[in-house]
Amino acid sequence: MKIAICGKSGLVGSKLERLFTSQHNEVIGIKIREDTSALDVAKQIEKCDILINLSGVTILARWSESYKKKLYSSRVDTTKKLVDAIEICKEKPKLFLSASAVGIYDSAHSHGDDSTNFADDFLSMLCRDWEAQANRANNFGVRTVAMRFGVIYAKEGGAMEKILPPFKMGVGGKLGDGEQMVSWIHIDDLLRAILFIMKTPDISGSVNFTSPFPLTNSKQTEILGKILNRSTFLGVPSFAIKLVFGEGSRVVLDSKEVYPTKLLEHGFVFDYEKFEDALLEIVK
Repeated sequence: MKIAICGKSGLVGSKLERLFTSQHNEVIGIKIREDTSALDVAKQIEKCDILINLSGVTILARWSESYKKKLYSSRVDTTKKLVDAIEICKEKPKLFLSASAVGIYDSAHSHGDDSTNFADDFLSMLCRDWEAQANRANNFGVRTVAMRFGVIYAKEGGAMEKILPPFKMGVGGKLGDGEQMVSWIHIDDLLRAILFIMKTPDISGSVNFTSPFPLTNSKQTEILGKILNRSTFLGVPSFAIKLVFGEGSRVVLDSKEVYPTKLLEHGFVFDYEKFEDALLEIVK
């Protein structure tokens, strides 16, 4: 197959490239700048079997007004350009996989894939606009999936890159009151879920990329301390996190209880259902 990836240099994109090329697929990277036209993009994705959109600057940062504009443009504007390019293509992709996030959901409910209990904040609005642009690809006969990623855990980067060092030094602890639910996924399960969706034509629309077992930050902290054999009493109070990240602190302080209902209903089996199993694989 010919597979185009926008955002190929990131954690997920680079792992996908290695996976696809190991299976003898052709992988091309799509770079979109402000001055890149939809026609230029269309020439690159013409005759691609699958288009994967992972574009976007990191969400875990201080959200100044200028950074929020970058968060928005790197996701929503880029996705709009990709779908405009799909419209132009004579031979369109058969499948469009576009990233989104569990940040679309509110903190008051638990959420399956079809939940419409969305938060009333910037991150949710960003995700909704992002998905709205991606979903326009349906108008052109392209099967479209919005991949709502939970917190991604991997050896090579992602959230664990920031979480593990303080715990290994014995200064790790819960974030805020620790009662917020964390919906997460091991990178290997994320990659396998993408392959599963590629082979399962009945799956479309929003799909939660999360383990079936979300857990509280306090429980996560307890497991980290136990497996690493380190104390976990030095938590970080909410006000300190807000001082560092501002509005962006919602990414780590807001509760998101999310379940992968579509994946499970279609028979997907997670290798790392429980956080303990994922952590052991990462730190071994």
